[in-house]
Amino acid sequence: MYVDDQPADRPWASVPISAIEHFAYCQRQAALIHLDRYFDDNADTQRGHLAHEVVDRGGPSLSRDGTRCWHALPVADAELGVHGICDVVELHPHGPVPIEHKSGSYRPGSATDLQVAAQVLCLRTMFDAEVPAGVVFAGRHRRRYDVVVDADLEHRLRTVVKDLRSMLDTAALPAPVNDSRCRRCSLRQGCMPDARLDIGSVFTPRPLGHWDD
Repeated sequence: MYVDDQPADRPWASVPISAIEHFAYCQRQAALIHLDRYFDDNADTQRGHLAHEVVDRGGPSLSRDGTRCWHALPVADAELGVHGICDVVELHPHGPVPIEHKSGSYRPGSATDLQVAAQVLCLRTMFDAEVPAGVVFAGRHRRRYDVVVDADLEHRLRTVVKDLRSMLDTAALPAPVNDSRCRRCSLRQGCMPDARLDIGSVFTPRPLGHWDD
């Protein structure tokens, strides 16, 4: 594991690429998974597990058009401080292209773009090649979407990685957001977004009432 090689005084010198998408989508979700090691399944996550069974096997293969591929390729970038596994990397003559598989749909500009961007930066470093973009394959629509990793997206990624590492280093659990993202979240039961208790109000005495003579 990449984490085992990190300095003892900085345990999160390298953060998991999977945590980047979690953090960009919901900071509390990222903390529950990567700090508290809490995870639970629902229909959506089970569907994702089943969709990843093929790509998770690892090793070389050929795509339908004859392109060389590598499944479950470990990647890392020491300068950015990230590590993880690419679902599939297509090995083209001009350079590698990461393919991120999603069982559901894909929305351009979503947190998934940051996950793909991290994979792209890792491959640029590892292969010393220009990797201008990655790809998201959305299983719901059986369609590929290009994610161009330009200067703006790279800046967003570096900002999120910095904030994520800070949260992990301080081991702080962000407050629940309790919004539309919570409705289908598999962590809802353990997160308890509805239980927003104001601790201060419990120990603050209420004003005395007015008594009639």
